[in-house]
Formats: sequence, C-alpha cells, structure tokens
Amino acid sequence: MWELMIKGGPLMFLILMCSVIAVAVVIEKLWHLKRAEINTEIFMEDISETLRRNKILNAIDKCNAMPGPIAHIVKAGILKHDRGRAEIKEAVEDAGLHEVPRLEKNLGILATIAHISPLLGLLGTVTGMVQAFQVIEQKSASLMPVNPGDLAGGIWEALVTTVAGLAVAIPAYVAYNFLVSKVDGFVLEMEKSATDLINVLGVKREENEV
Repeated sequence: MWELMIKGGPLMFLILMCSVIAVAVVIEKLWHLKRAEINTEIFMEDISETLRRNKILNAIDKCNAMPGPIAHIVKAGILKHDRGRAEIKEAVEDAGLHEVPRLEKNLGILATIAHISPLLGLLGTVTGMVQAFQVIEQKSASLMPVNPGDLAGGIWEALVTTVAGLAVAIPAYVAYNFLVSKVDGFVLEMEKSATDLINVLGVKREENEV
C-alpha cells in the first residue's frame, strides 16, 4: 500500500485523506441516525392516548425520554396544546426547521468527496502523463533512446491516482444516496407525526370547548 502511495505521487495523499474523512462521516451519520430511530407508530399511539386522558405533563415526559427529532417536534406541539391549531402547527414547523439540518449535517462533505475524488484522480492522471512526456522530451533532446522503464513512473502515477479516485468516489456516492434516503424517511415520519399530533390536539380542544 505504501509503495502504491509513493508511486501515485502527492495527490494520492489527498485522495487518502478524502477516504478517511468519508469513512468518518459515514460512521458518524449511521450512528446518529440509528440513535434517532424509533417506532413512530407505537410512540404516537402512546402519546395520543396520554393526551386524550389530559395527562399533558406525562406526555411531555415521554417525549423527553425518547431520543430523536420526532419526539422533539411532538414535544414542541404539546407545549402549545392550549393554543389554536395554527399556533400548534407553527410550533411544530419551527421545531422541524431545527431538526432537519441536524439530520443533514455533514452530508454535504460526503457529497463533495464523492465529486472531487475522481477529479483528483484525473488530475493525477494528467500530471503523470506530463511527467512521462517530459521524460520523452529530455531523452529526445539528448538523442538517447526512450526505454519503457523511463516512462514507468509517470504511467504509474497516471493509472494509480485514477483507480484510487474512483475507489473513493464510488462508495462515497453510494453511501451519500443511502444516507439521504434515510434522512428523507425521517422527514416523512416527522411530517406524519406532526399531522397526527395536530389532529389529536384539535379534537381534544373541540371536546373541551363542548
């Protein structure tokens, strides 16, 4: 591996750094999303039943005990339980605006790595070919025959950096799309939970008015 790094030239170290950062981001996002994952259906049934029995503080405690963005936006709506539907909806939407960026945090870094890694590999290919042609030029100027071994260094750099760039970019792009799909799933669950909560609080308010 070290020999390939040396033969690939200085750009190989940039590609290696990109791969390390990509792995760190993927591990962090998987851990964060796994930690935030809950059974939304069971959670919302429990919260709805608690609210129907007018145990507001108990419902808030259940939200505090549950990790993840869904519990946070539900709590924001419950805190406005005595307000109108419009105010409850606004509180839930505001909470969602804070939670979505947390879910998407560092995904931009992963997307950037997926895009620039092939470009770094391409740059290494170009510099490697430039090096090879420089050798040819120097040999020709001195009227010396060009041997395959003279070109090996530049060709190595050209091929190795291309392979390394693609080897980093492809998994990074796949991981990025997977993580985006997971985040989109969370957002849909948040929207569904917010709608269910607003409906439950709306029915409860109408019953209290009667």
